[in-house]
Amino acid sequence: MKVTDLALADSALEFLSQQGITKLYPPQEDAINAGLLEGKSILVSAPTASGKTLIAMLGIINYLYKSKGRVIYLTPLRALASEKFSELKKLEKLDLGRSIKTAISTGDFDSVDKDAENADIVVLTNEKMDSLIRHGVEWLDQIGLIVADEIHLIGDTDRGPTLEVVLTKLKELENRPQILGLSATVTNSDEISEWLGCTLVSSEWRPVPLTEGIFDGGTILWSNGESYEIESSIRGPPVDLSLDTIKNGGQSLIFAETRTRSASLATKGADAVSKFLSDSEKKDLEKISAKLLAGNEQTDLVKTLAALLKKGVGFHHAGLNQNCREIIESEFRNGKIKLLASTPTLAAGVNLPARRVVISNIARYDVKSGTNKPISVLEYKQLCGRAGRPQYDKYGEAIIVGNSNTSDLIDYYINGTPEPIKSQLADDRALRTHILSHIVTNPGIKSEDVFDFFLKTLAGLQTRKNTLKFAIDISKRFLLNEELIVQKGDRFAATEFGKKVSMLYIDPITAIYFKRGIETASENRNHTLGFLHLVTSSEEFFPKFSLRNKDHEVLSTLLENHSSELIEPISEYDCSRSLLAIQSWLNESSEVHLSDSLNIESGDMHRLVETADWLVYCLYEIAKLLGRSDLLEQIATLRKRITYGIKEELVELVQIKGIGRIRARKLYDHGIKNLEDLHAIPTKKLAEIDKIGPIIADNIKSQLKKVR
Repeated sequence: MKVTDLALADSALEFLSQQGITKLYPPQEDAINAGLLEGKSILVSAPTASGKTLIAMLGIINYLYKSKGRVIYLTPLRALASEKFSELKKLEKLDLGRSIKTAISTGDFDSVDKDAENADIVVLTNEKMDSLIRHGVEWLDQIGLIVADEIHLIGDTDRGPTLEVVLTKLKELENRPQILGLSATVTNSDEISEWLGCTLVSSEWRPVPLTEGIFDGGTILWSNGESYEIESSIRGPPVDLSLDTIKNGGQSLIFAETRTRSASLATKGADAVSKFLSDSEKKDLEKISAKLLAGNEQTDLVKTLAALLKKGVGFHHAGLNQNCREIIESEFRNGKIKLLASTPTLAAGVNLPARRVVISNIARYDVKSGTNKPISVLEYKQLCGRAGRPQYDKYGEAIIVGNSNTSDLIDYYINGTPEPIKSQLADDRALRTHILSHIVTNPGIKSEDVFDFFLKTLAGLQTRKNTLKFAIDISKRFLLNEELIVQKGDRFAATEFGKKVSMLYIDPITAIYFKRGIETASENRNHTLGFLHLVTSSEEFFPKFSLRNKDHEVLSTLLENHSSELIEPISEYDCSRSLLAIQSWLNESSEVHLSDSLNIESGDMHRLVETADWLVYCLYEIAKLLGRSDLLEQIATLRKRITYGIKEELVELVQIKGIGRIRARKLYDHGIKNLEDLHAIPTKKLAEIDKIGPIIADNIKSQLKKVR
């Protein structure tokens, strides 16, 4: 089907033509034939790179041309939300009879973004959408089209229940919005589409044909029965497999099971890859390496990565900060990086295809069981989905590094069927959280109505009624006992505490833990370390890094020296390395020090700070609700210190925009210790201080006038 055959506005057809889109892929044509442009709800189940994003674009353009409502685009990850926002922002150029505004909202769960209120297209994470529903935003009834990306993640233990509840609530809106679900190929897509009330569009088509194989004993055995020998070396099979495709002009992506292995594999391949680079490519990579070093503190991790980049090789994992990850992703897309070794998190995030994908190990460490477990068939298929670069490759290859079990791996993974998507909503944590939020948003709701709502979820479709009812009753009893909800007859309502917990978007278990800590805290005492322990040991805190042997002595000294700050006596075994990292951050430790002393990389530290900031805010709100005004100032101060990574003496200085932890310390060391000192110092002398300069000095002075 040609794009010009579509019943879209002329400006839309011209826009698609400018994007080089003239003909639809088979799944896109199937979606059109299923009624996408007639407003019918559709679930598209198709492989990665089969054109699902364009299906969403067509649905959005069509809806905005014909209707006055708004579109929401749901994604599971912030990185994916940013990527989609950039793509959808292009639609603002369209003339659809009205101007189009696109917004993104992925941040603070305890607020409503102003930008989203007036936007026609709003890109949100699933959690942010859930939070907005809890806050009762007025524009919910204006939603006419819901695009739910990566819908197969409903089966994910952590993120699945929120997406499931959000979709249940949105599809029950009075105006019955059109739903467009985008999913990987899953076994029970017919069941998911039935639950959503969608027409199923299922396809196995890929723009680049995929060949799958197992590597064992120096030979790739392809699924079609053919074999291919690989030149072996001491670098190991994953690197050898990658070099084989790089020497033929392709790129290779290796999925490694751990961060350490990803860096190790990249290092092993570096010298060999560099031999395939042209002089101009080497010059470009020198600049990219220098850019990485200039934009980051030079930890060992950053220096290692920068050295590898010069040779056309990189690695990618959660320890890298956003700046490093963006450079790696961008330069791999541009074809500058020939070999990228990554942990599997990349497969669920941004789109980075390569001609050959190598799965170095099918085992992953499972936190709950404490052992290595084989990956699922669904995860394998997701990793394979990165093989083959549209517009660049005529084929894609996905290869598992085997271990004398080739036939088993072919049967299980290559010829296997992905596991059906199963709801995770009946899990204790998910159920208590979402039951509370449902009662908060429906005060006076009857017990039978609570049950009826959960019957409308996927869990309601997949779980026996008696089993689900029993689980719901247990969660309600827990919420009643902990005074988050109250019951009068057969009706339920949330207490003030319950309402606050739901709006703060935290697990009730965490809120109860915080409540008890606040009630125990002494008056007129500094509880900085006590509050930090409360936050970092809570159920909600992530990531939690376990203590190493050498950390115990440091921690023991810290607890002894700050024992007066503790809310109740604790031992070092009640603590994590994350507590040490946050404490070190508050003492203005550099990224280099955090990496060297605690093995906490900048990407990890960013997430630690982000999570701690949010949970300390929750702590503040709960303390305020409980009437502990004596604690509010020190909790607020602690939050500022966490945000900036500063000692308490710098809190006043960082109030001025542009003065972060580095400049605040420089000012303080020059005797400028508060806003009065900043007022007093002449602009010229202020500009002479290291890290300030004339422009920033003028900016500081202009802001001081506003503060007054």
